[in-house]
Amino acid sequence: MPSGFSIATLVVFILSISFVIHPLSVPLRLPYIGRTRAVLNLTTAPILAIAILWAAQCLGSSQIRDGIVGTSEKYEHGVEPYNILILFFSLAYMAITLDITGILQAAAFWVSNRGGSNGWKLYLYFYLMLTVISVVLGNDPVILSGTAFLVYYTKVAELNPTSWLIAEFAAANTASMVLFVGNPTNVVICQGFEVNNAAFTAYTILPFLACNVACFIALAFQFRDKKYLPRQLNNSGDLDVRSVLFDPKGAIVGSALLGSCLAVIIIVSFFGVDVWKISLPFAAAKFVFDLAWDHYRFTNNIPMLGHPPRQGSSSGDTIAEIQTDEDVVFKELKRRTTVPNATTEAPVQPRENPLLIEPASETTEKAPSRKSTDPDSPSSDTHFPLPLLKSFSFAFANRRTRLAAHFPTFATALPRLPFALVPFAFSQFILIEALAHQGWINIFASWLRHAIQRNPDSPYATIWIIGVLGIILCNLSGTNIGATILLTKVVRTALLPTHTERAAAISLAVASNIGAVSFTFSASLAGLLWRTILTQKGIVIGQKMFAFWNTLPLVAMGAVGFAVVSAEMAVLR
Repeated sequence: MPSGFSIATLVVFILSISFVIHPLSVPLRLPYIGRTRAVLNLTTAPILAIAILWAAQCLGSSQIRDGIVGTSEKYEHGVEPYNILILFFSLAYMAITLDITGILQAAAFWVSNRGGSNGWKLYLYFYLMLTVISVVLGNDPVILSGTAFLVYYTKVAELNPTSWLIAEFAAANTASMVLFVGNPTNVVICQGFEVNNAAFTAYTILPFLACNVACFIALAFQFRDKKYLPRQLNNSGDLDVRSVLFDPKGAIVGSALLGSCLAVIIIVSFFGVDVWKISLPFAAAKFVFDLAWDHYRFTNNIPMLGHPPRQGSSSGDTIAEIQTDEDVVFKELKRRTTVPNATTEAPVQPRENPLLIEPASETTEKAPSRKSTDPDSPSSDTHFPLPLLKSFSFAFANRRTRLAAHFPTFATALPRLPFALVPFAFSQFILIEALAHQGWINIFASWLRHAIQRNPDSPYATIWIIGVLGIILCNLSGTNIGATILLTKVVRTALLPTHTERAAAISLAVASNIGAVSFTFSASLAGLLWRTILTQKGIVIGQKMFAFWNTLPLVAMGAVGFAVVSAEMAVLR
């Protein structure tokens, strides 16, 4: 019988998840700071929940420790949260800095040239390109650069952006199930179920291929109308691929380091070596190269990130903040669609203002004013009355500008790293340790055993139960990370037969990745990032439209993905 402490723990856990899905912003007035806002969201709500549970003695220091460094219990063997985050951030840094070189935009230009003016052909080529790149780099770098590129591309080509953006989001998240490093959820599954890293890919490659094909068929069906995918596009010539490959040498070094790192990780996984011990040195090597290469180009006045050399300035001069490559991409796209005999070219959109795109249909709407109505950002009324604080802020901003001009690769990559993942992931591990401490994981595990009690040796019911639950919990458990951590503990605690447990692990791997292509943006960190980028670019895809366009692809991927996992388990038995 659940006690008051256990019920309180479950209630607080559910409330923290609700604020992750729907952030709450409360206005406050603080001394010396003025009017600001206290926000309960993905970063703050789980931490506050832990503080409340600790104060109420629903969890102790041992649960907090176990949620950070892991435990030694049998059913949790190998789950080390801090190792997972070190591995993920090491690979994320290498992938993001590789993307900064312009390699993704160059690939997109090349694919656009191959597709020509055939709308359907180009749609397929973009889908395949995004899939291949996402397999190697993971979904976050592709979401970062691919989303911005497609916004510009559809703007210049006068296309409805919805069909292209939904396809990009689906392709990036589906492809992340191939390599165990493609998504933090994959790492949790490999460590939690003791799945060899190479074996993980062997298990997921066929479900991925089935999901990828089914997803494109579903997308093509629902966007078959010409207003979404015109048969002919107004492309007057080829794009210059090299114009957006801003750092060829950096691209070569980055590709070599990332490829070597992935290869070594797969090899050492057969020998029981912690893979973060491999990824961290490679990331450190890439960091040293970035600093050295940026310093060399800065001191020798070589263009960096697509910008011309500095004229008449020394390294000590104050330099304006380094812009991204967006202006260069937009200008090249505009040149392609400009009539050859035209005497003028449309100016490039200023970097300071977001690209405002008028809605092409009811699926997109104009972005709201950039006033402080966003619950995740502080109020515009916030002010700093102290002159000393203002002076300090100015000096800090000036110093940051100088560093960004000297080391643009690192300065551009740093804000792109998903730092919000650190407190959120640790908080989720700790909160689920609290659920386990209060007996809820045992209760959930008993429910799972009861659901498959008629034939516990058969993995097929487990595949579909865990798969469907995984997709649902991605939307209800505070991103797919929370759902994966929770279900991993539940399945391991249920003490299922070995082959049934392995089937559950692969089903969960499929569910946690396709579950991002779901009904709520908060089903994944990639979804929250995707929405933020679109809002900054002047496009708003509402929650209802997001769910509407994802429903058919998700159902199709779930059906074929879990069916293929069932077939794999049948063959292996």
